[in-house]
Amino acid sequence: MSIVTIEHLTKSYTERLLFDDTSFSIGEGEKIGLIGINGTGKSTLLKIVAGLEEPDGGSVVYRRNLYIRYLPQIPEFTIGDTVLESIIRDNEKEPHFTTREEMKASAKTLLFRLGIYDFEAKVETLSGGQRKRVALAGVLLSTADLLILDEPTNHLDSDMADWLEDYLKKFRGALLMITHDRYFLDSVTGRIVELDKGKLYSYQTNYEGFVKLKAERMDRALASERKRQSILRVELEWMQRGARARSTKQKAHIQRYEILRSQEAPAFDKEVELDSVSSRLGRTTVELEGLCKAYGEKVLIKDFSYIFLKNDRIGIIGPNGSGKSTLLKMIVGWIQPDKGSIWVGQTVKMGYFSQENEAMDEELKVIDYIRNVAEYVPTKEGSISASQMLERFLFPSSVQHTVIRRLSGGEKRRLYLLRILMDAPNVLLLDEPTNDLDIQTLTILEDYLDNFQGIVITVSHDRYFLDRMVRRIFAFEGEGAVVQYEGGFTDYQVAYARKHPEPVKEEKKEKQSRGDYNGRVHQKKIKFTYKEQKEWETIETDIAALEQKLKELDEEIDKSATVFGKLSLLMEEKEAAEQLLEEKMERWIYLNDLAEQIENADRISGPH
Repeated sequence: MSIVTIEHLTKSYTERLLFDDTSFSIGEGEKIGLIGINGTGKSTLLKIVAGLEEPDGGSVVYRRNLYIRYLPQIPEFTIGDTVLESIIRDNEKEPHFTTREEMKASAKTLLFRLGIYDFEAKVETLSGGQRKRVALAGVLLSTADLLILDEPTNHLDSDMADWLEDYLKKFRGALLMITHDRYFLDSVTGRIVELDKGKLYSYQTNYEGFVKLKAERMDRALASERKRQSILRVELEWMQRGARARSTKQKAHIQRYEILRSQEAPAFDKEVELDSVSSRLGRTTVELEGLCKAYGEKVLIKDFSYIFLKNDRIGIIGPNGSGKSTLLKMIVGWIQPDKGSIWVGQTVKMGYFSQENEAMDEELKVIDYIRNVAEYVPTKEGSISASQMLERFLFPSSVQHTVIRRLSGGEKRRLYLLRILMDAPNVLLLDEPTNDLDIQTLTILEDYLDNFQGIVITVSHDRYFLDRMVRRIFAFEGEGAVVQYEGGFTDYQVAYARKHPEPVKEEKKEKQSRGDYNGRVHQKKIKFTYKEQKEWETIETDIAALEQKLKELDEEIDKSATVFGKLSLLMEEKEAAEQLLEEKMERWIYLNDLAEQIENADRISGPH
């Protein structure tokens, strides 16, 4: 049964035709992944389904009393609200909460799962990634019949993505989402809808199945076009011989030729293709020795050393705020280490693809932004102009003279990536390259990196990208430890599990030692250890001090909004404080549960 039905959908944006008389429906309980090249209208379709934007033509019909919740790509908040207030505001009419306190408790649980620990922080002081996670928590708190999620996996670390994946698989309502996380799509969705040149194509399968079926669709279209061209050649020969008499049969022959000639050939997207362009890399590359970096009490990196080898493919992973981006910024010289040394060879030419689209003047035209790097670029095929390079990167001539601010977020990221690659680096540093890039661009970037003659260092939470691209993992494991693992992300998971016993098993052992596992009679009296008792006495004070520190940092950040260097340092210090608060909160939950067990045990046993 359909809960949303769209027929004859038509929508244009400036000179772009986004939807060309196409149709679409969502069934009850369906989990749908929407994919397509950035800038072609995916987010617009989500807004139309959510009822936030009107189509130019066609109809949108909803099932009666359908409850929809929508997560935009860039959430908006009421200035002055705290994190918790913003979520309560968005869910005030939720019927499944009996009390406001019950809602708050559920909201805190979701926020904690998504790495937000300061519930009283003002929403305007949060980073873009934190704001997205707060908005996601607010949407997930609802009992919607249909969740519409625009890039929900952006800004989630691997553990958060795993949790969200499991949550959405168990979600009983329908789901329509845009994500470029291919493992996530493969695991969660049962249907892929592709937006291609104004038309929507539905594939009743997950992402892996879609790849196969898409290839078959393209093969069929190409086979039909080859047949049409073959018939046209025969018909053309007949036409060129000239018809002496105009019989009905000959007129039908001519008419068939005209129909075949007027048919349009199937249109396929040009692939994002760019020959691997890099500068020669000498014997000395980049060497790190004894690097240390801390912000206040939070140690991010402690005594880390590594010599990068030619053609190294390194993936950097770890929780948000653990120091991954800080390491990249130290390598490129944006941040100085507290201790240690960084040597960079004379032939090293770095290209840094940052999360913030650094130095992108949005008032520039697309073509001028690229020409500022180079008018021509040498490739294996010869010299390629900036305009031709833009064409290859899916910026047709009709878009090249558009100002950057009119592009979609994904198009800006693609343009920024092209600029970095055109500068011919031989050490490429990529900070979350999979955020906001469409799957087709990611696929071609991966092919480009396969042939890249140089070093690639990438921070990423995208498990597919890491498995596809890297041969060594640097994992941030807390207290400044950066641990090296061989292979891709899946290899890392296996090695990590082997090195670290499963937490659940350890918890079982601890419960057994306390005598409270599987309902068995208590052999030992439950009590705090000496260390736990001391920690329990001070932990709430420690948490309050960290929350106060975060408040003061937010005030400093507001004052330093126009001083980039100082602002960057303050943001790093804030991330470190948030990470420390997370650890304290996790410890508080454990100690609080234990305190309740002790209290219950004492009450049951009574005075002796």
